[in-house]
Amino acid sequence: MAGSREARLAALRGRIAAIEAGTRTPTPVLSFGDPAIDGCFSGGGLPLGGWHEVTGAGLEDETGAAPAAFVGLLLRPLVKTGAIVWVARRNDLFAPGLFGLGFPAERLIQVRTRDEAETLSVLEDALATQGVAAAVGEAEAPDLTAGRRLQLACEKRGGFGVVLHRRPYGGRAGKTRAVSGSAAFSRWRIGPAPTPPPPDDIGLGPPRWRVELERCRGGRPGGWILEAQEAGHGPHPFRLVSQLADHDVAAAEPLRRIG
Repeated sequence: MAGSREARLAALRGRIAAIEAGTRTPTPVLSFGDPAIDGCFSGGGLPLGGWHEVTGAGLEDETGAAPAAFVGLLLRPLVKTGAIVWVARRNDLFAPGLFGLGFPAERLIQVRTRDEAETLSVLEDALATQGVAAAVGEAEAPDLTAGRRLQLACEKRGGFGVVLHRRPYGGRAGKTRAVSGSAAFSRWRIGPAPTPPPPDDIGLGPPRWRVELERCRGGRPGGWILEAQEAGHGPHPFRLVSQLADHDVAAAEPLRRIG
C-alpha cells in the first residue's frame, strides 16, 4: 500500500515538473489554415482525441446534405492516417459526392444501424479501434453520459469524433429538439451558401457553406463563409471567403404621436 502511494506521488511530481518546465506535449489539432478561424480555438485548431457536434440550418437538420459534405471535407486531411467510419440509420450517404470533394472512397467504411442507441454504441467502438482516424455518427442528441463515453473513446487512441445531428425520419410532430450536454469540444451549425459562377467558365464554382461555430470549449464563437478547396491545392480543404459580420440590431424608430 505504501509503495503504491509513493508511486502515485512520484508520478504526480513528475507531471508537475513537466508543466513547470513547459515540456508538455501539445495536443495535435486539425487546422483550417487561416488564423481568423484557428484563432478561435485555444490550441490553434480542432483537437484530435475529442468529439464535436455538427448540426444543420433549416431543412438541413433532416436532410443533412450540407453538413455531411462539410464534415466529409473537414476529415479529408485525416484519411492519410487511417480509415473514416460513417455510422447512420439510413443508407443515403452519397459516397460519389464525397469523392467529388477529394475524399478517397476507399478510406470510407459505412455502417448502418437500427436505432439511436446502436448508432452511438458503434460510434464509440469505432473511435476506440486501432486504424480508425475519425468516425462520424448521425444521431439526434447524445445525453451527457453518452457524450462522456464518446470522449473516453476518442482519448483512447486519439480519434476524431463527429456527431452529425440529424432526424433521419422526421421525428414525432411537436417533439422539442433536444440539445446534448457539454461533453463535446465544439458545436457547429452548417448551411449552404450561394456559389458564384467561375470567372472564366460557365456553370457552378466550388461549393460553399455558411459555417457558424456556436460553442467552443476554452475558445470563442465565430461565423464564416467557407469554400471547398480542391485536393492538391494545399494541405487545408477549405478557403475562407468572408467572415460573417455581427450586425447590431438597429434601434427601434420612436413612435409618432397621432392626433
